[in-house]
Amino acid sequence: MSPPRRPTASRRARRPQHDWTRYAAPAAFLLAATIAILLIRSGIHGAGPATTTRATTTAAKPKPKPKPATTRKATPKTTTAGAAKYYTVVAGDTFSTIASKSGTTVAELERLNPGISSTALFVGQRIRVG
Repeated sequence: MSPPRRPTASRRARRPQHDWTRYAAPAAFLLAATIAILLIRSGIHGAGPATTTRATTTAAKPKPKPKPATTRKATPKTTTAGAAKYYTVVAGDTFSTIASKSGTTVAELERLNPGISSTALFVGQRIRVG
């Protein structure tokens, strides 16, 4: 058995370089330049005036406590004008629920509100209940 052959200079030249080696020199240069710039800016290397930092304290004002969020459930309003009574529609109301709340019938609500469709009620709309 013969000893392993050593690569010649021409074979060494043909080997592909690793990808990371071509980035090492520019990365080292950028690192050195960044350090130099930081040293100059901080005044360590330059002849400029030394910068000092001074801590200042101020009396801390107490923060106002946040008020808890209050949720209000929409309450229907029944108002009277003379003998007429009105109801303000809230979300989820139908003629049947309004009739049960106000102590009347659906037929009576339809009679008192001829221009209002029982299937198209709007939140905040006032309808007559009595």
